Amino acid sequence: MTPGPFGGGVEVTGAGSAAGEQGPAETQERREVPADMVAAQARLAEAQARLVEALVAGGDVPEGFDQERVRAQAASLVAKRRSIVARIRPDTAIAAGSRLASEFAAYARSRGAPPPSYRTDADDFAAWLRERGRMPDRPAAKSPWWSRLLPSRAVRR
Repeated sequence: MTPGPFGGGVEVTGAGSAAGEQGPAETQERREVPADMVAAQARLAEAQARLVEALVAGGDVPEGFDQERVRAQAASLVAKRRSIVARIRPDTAIAAGSRLASEFAAYARSRGAPPPSYRTDADDFAAWLRERGRMPDRPAAKSPWWSRLLPSRAVRR
């Protein structure tokens, strides 16, 4: 056993080469992590989860973090989402008009965590506006532009 990076021991085994050297593929490491390190990792993971919740889901700011800085960063993340949604779905920006920032902020607060993709976020925001009567219903689906180039088919009787 040789000392490991966390104070525990590391057992190194391997077949070795003819010269007695061990390459990365030939080395197997087994590390013993002390219990206090495991507890510290669990506390860190919990603090990180609370910080992420505060940044993206409107959760309470964890102890030890500057309240104003975390709130400013959270507002910045909402603004980033808003600008991307406005680029993906300009109809939502047009429907919300000058109230886009406040409408999107209200939408973001109502959701908690953001959806998995910007496209989903944009579609969900459009649905949110539609539910509140701030966006017209979806227009009827148009046929593709190239369909007018196809020959019309005679109707069989």
